[in-house]
Formats: sequence, structure tokens, C-alpha cells
Amino acid sequence: MADSYKVCSERADAAAEAARNATLDNVRQRELRAEKTWRGLATQAKAVDEQRQKMAREKAAQQEAQERDEEAASATTDA
Repeated sequence: MADSYKVCSERADAAAEAARNATLDNVRQRELRAEKTWRGLATQAKAVDEQRQKMAREKAAQQEAQERDEEAASATTDA
């Protein structure tokens, strides 16, 4: 997912550069709209990646808690 953020950011930077270099107003406006869209997509990709990482951490913590509970239950049963 980090690749998506990077790609979107690069596209936004390219659109911003094209807008700076545009001589026609309509071309400049088009590139500025493209930059805004790409920045939004980059932000969204970053948010999705952060959410996935959070979910993975929570799942790992849940797994650890379950393993500890199973070990505790096993220790109690064995005693």
C-alpha cells in the first residue's frame, strides 16, 4: 500500500509541476485539479495503510491474548 501512496504523491507532484509550467489557463486549471485529486488519493491510500496496520496489530494482540488464555487453561487443567 505504501507503493500506492508513493505513486499518487509522485503523480500529484508531476501535475503540480505541469501546472507551474503551463502557459494556457485551462491547462493550468486541469493540472491543478489533477494534483488535488492525486493528493486526495494519496491521503486515502495512507489512511487505508494505517488502518490495515492497526488491524494487524490488534489481531496480533488478540492472538497473543488467546494463546496466553489457552496456556493458562492448560496449566490449570494439568495441575
